[in-house]
Amino acid sequence: MSRPLPKAVRYALRAVSLAAALGVWQLLTGLDVDLWLRFSQFPTVTDVASAFADRLAGPDYWTDLTDSLTRILTGFLLAAVLGVATGVLVARSRLAEDLLGPVLEVIRPIPAIALVPVAILLFPSNEQGIVFITCTAAYFPVLVSTRHAVRALTPVWEEAVLTMGGGRWRILASVVLPGALPGIFGGLSVGIGVSWICVISAEMISGQYGVGYRTWQDYTVVDYAGVFVGMVTVGVLGWLTSTAVELLGRRLTRWLPRTSYDAGSRPRNARTAVTAVTPGAPGSPTAAPAPRTEKAEKTGETGETEKTGETRDEHLV
Repeated sequence: MSRPLPKAVRYALRAVSLAAALGVWQLLTGLDVDLWLRFSQFPTVTDVASAFADRLAGPDYWTDLTDSLTRILTGFLLAAVLGVATGVLVARSRLAEDLLGPVLEVIRPIPAIALVPVAILLFPSNEQGIVFITCTAAYFPVLVSTRHAVRALTPVWEEAVLTMGGGRWRILASVVLPGALPGIFGGLSVGIGVSWICVISAEMISGQYGVGYRTWQDYTVVDYAGVFVGMVTVGVLGWLTSTAVELLGRRLTRWLPRTSYDAGSRPRNARTAVTAVTPGAPGSPTAAPAPRTEKAEKTGETGETEKTGETRDEHLV
């Protein structure tokens, strides 16, 4: 097993990886390489950086950023609450599974972006329709992950709470939700990524403001550097929100055993650990007594009985 790298080295490797990707991009676009892929149509890294600086200096960029973040957070929070509640209900109740399960399974394969016409007809404003599409996109990953996580819980935990006099709400608060948290946050991590895909697509189709809307407008006026500015913005925002969800999940599930690449979290050597606790091994602090056989136990019981009888006889004399 190789020794884990220090954190500083790992961060340096990540920075080098990103710098290498940007260097290859600049090289291919700067030399107008056209082999099979037409890199001559792409803007260079310096063009995108210049366009990015111009956008940061103007008010429109920050307005679009605020609108997209508001939509994504509103839709994602609604999806998180509804997805967890529905997942627990379907997993714990056969009646709810029979009533809601078929409807949910029929709607689940439909892409959320395909619901744009439905949102336009259903909601009075485009803003509400975009939030609806974002919520739908994140809802089903959270629902499925919560359902599977609740069904995978060990029944012994619930039986222990019932033995101590706990009711349904106590089981829900002490067993179901804490035990299903790892699976729930797995669905949330997937849901936040899908939400960004759908909110940008919805803004391109029916939005008036937002990063997706601005990216599509740049494409229509052949401003390819602006298109890449929007793509970079979405990538950074998606990474930040996914990291926030992951950090929150780790914070709320600190009781779970962790498997990390840090030096302090890896076991030294399984062979050494086994030797240290092997009963009777050389160098072990204590040696466990040998197990008693059935014959030895019977002999010991007979000896104790005879000794007790002799003591009683002496007392009578």
